[in-house]
Amino acid sequence: MNGIVIINKEKDYTSRDVVNIISKKYNTKKVGHAGTLDPMATGVLVVCIGNSTKLVELLTNHDKEYIAEITLGTLTDTLDATGIILKEEDINVNQQQIEDVLTSMIGKYMQEVPIYSAVKIKGKKLYEYARNDEFIELPKREVEIKKLELISNVDYINQKTIFKIKCLVSKGTYIRALVNDIASKLGTVGMMSALERTKQGAFDIKDAHKINDDLNLLEPRQVLTQYKQVKVDSSLENDILNGKVIDHLYDEDIVVFLNNNDEVIAIYQISDKDQTKIKPWKMLITK
Repeated sequence: MNGIVIINKEKDYTSRDVVNIISKKYNTKKVGHAGTLDPMATGVLVVCIGNSTKLVELLTNHDKEYIAEITLGTLTDTLDATGIILKEEDINVNQQQIEDVLTSMIGKYMQEVPIYSAVKIKGKKLYEYARNDEFIELPKREVEIKKLELISNVDYINQKTIFKIKCLVSKGTYIRALVNDIASKLGTVGMMSALERTKQGAFDIKDAHKINDDLNLLEPRQVLTQYKQVKVDSSLENDILNGKVIDHLYDEDIVVFLNNNDEVIAIYQISDKDQTKIKPWKMLITK
């Protein structure tokens, strides 16, 4: 069993829960997901099965779109609604102030990784430092906020300011951290009170399935449409199956090779040693 399925993850499921359910459904242990969603988050979770798990790295690299609810005036240790409240204050900012800050956040910046995350420092995950109450200097990573807009009314409830944003971001962006940075620019604290991933690369929430639905299994070629796809003859197919470096006769740095059955044999990328050659990157079918 090989393929990719787009799940609309429900709240309170972990990404690992979804993988386990899919694994049981298709009776295979070879299952992986392309980008974790926290239990409180919902939306697009790309799950790869069988040899398609070799595409996880590739699919994780895609930009992602989210809709997040922000509650200004409350700070938690996890930067979201699941955490312990560290600080509360009355806050009332207007729509123009919010829109100005959102505009200012578009572009690349160095984002601090949240302490409650699985990023490893000195061989230990950050959340382990947090749970042990150990100090660790949090790393910063360059991320890119490609689109960021206010998509709701600004509500004022119990002396808190609440609104929703839609954002398109690069791989590795923590929306919890983005919310925290937005709040800081508004001169207050804030938390992410809800999150939905609406897109990942070409995958849209409208095409996603609930975990208990009949699932539509996509073939690798169907999820690699942004790359050049080349159907090969038997001679070139044999070279590719043997993992040979071949001449770069194509106008793209990444090439997807298909056999006569439209199955993806391999994904090749340009050689770093010789720009006139392309080399195996991901082998989906082997001899």
